[in-house]
Amino acid sequence: MPTELPYAADAEVSLSYDELEVLRTQYEKELAQAHVTTQTKFNYAWGLVKSPLREHQVEGVRILQDIYRAEPARRRECLYYLALGYYKMGNYEDAKKFNGLLREKEPANLQAQSLGQLIDRKAATDGYIGMALAGGAAAVGALLLAGLIRRAARK
Repeated sequence: MPTELPYAADAEVSLSYDELEVLRTQYEKELAQAHVTTQTKFNYAWGLVKSPLREHQVEGVRILQDIYRAEPARRRECLYYLALGYYKMGNYEDAKKFNGLLREKEPANLQAQSLGQLIDRKAATDGYIGMALAGGAAAVGALLLAGLIRRAARK
């Protein structure tokens, strides 16, 4: 199996402002008519999740979660974009959960395999950064404590 799978671009490619605006306009038009189709909701959520703006990603995930809960027949298609949305927001635990559900249903799904690699890589990188920050904070704390002990011993 190749180490670089071909479908990870979804994580980095967003729609243009105009493309997202078309989806938003359709969503709002149907919302004003008091009947938003599931496909319109999905299309808008898909565009929002792909956005580089966190508030768009949050809204996209919220809409996808609504679809996931309300439309059992559409759950499979929501799983990948829920995982992608959580990945882009830095919530790797939920990203892994939704991607794992998709991989259980479709073990050969190349999108899910590729996204899984991205999630694992990013979670590990952030974990190392977190450990380095915690280690640095512990070292600073130890130095401060040592200084306070020395100061107390001199008096």
